[in-house]
Amino acid sequence: MSHPYRDRVLALAGLLQALAQVRQIAETGQSSQAQMQTALDSVFRIDAPDTDAVFGGAEALRVGLNQLRETLARGNRDEALGRLALAVLQLERRFLRQRPLTDRVQAGLRQIAPRAEQLGSTHPDVIRDLARLYADTLSTLRPRVMVQGNPHYLGQASVVAEIRALLLAALRAAVLWRQLGGSLWDFVFARRQMAAALDTLPR
Repeated sequence: MSHPYRDRVLALAGLLQALAQVRQIAETGQSSQAQMQTALDSVFRIDAPDTDAVFGGAEALRVGLNQLRETLARGNRDEALGRLALAVLQLERRFLRQRPLTDRVQAGLRQIAPRAEQLGSTHPDVIRDLARLYADTLSTLRPRVMVQGNPHYLGQASVVAEIRALLLAALRAAVLWRQLGGSLWDFVFARRQMAAALDTLPR
């Protein structure tokens, strides 16, 4: 029988892994193809049967799982990543209160899904469509999620598109975490349970 916090921890790992890619792209202009694909594939798996299926299995979230382990064991050393994660979790709360906006995002994803199925979720055309959807919907909520990085890369349209697409994936993970019963109180009262769940997952 799996640990009761297992799925919650996987969703958090999905959030952190997507945002680590945001940070990497913003600083270096480079991304990990595998981690990018894990994040963007998850956006289209709205009706997945379980949490593992959303992310393509726990193995695909090794980086995010290890980041969560680090955070629970030693506190948040990557302050920029921590700020981003908190901003996305706050965005998720505002997003779910706006039913017309959630409907628009879901309709937009259904529209983009056939192209993602045909070309792959990391194809530049799909990333551009996801970025446009983010800009037209989630960017209208205030305060906006602010991404710090190297101005040279943040001035490039392709980099901005990748960041926005990944922020959409991070939001998807945040929504899933909340649906699974997650709350910020977990970090106060359930650290031991989360650490125990992490012990059952890949390193």
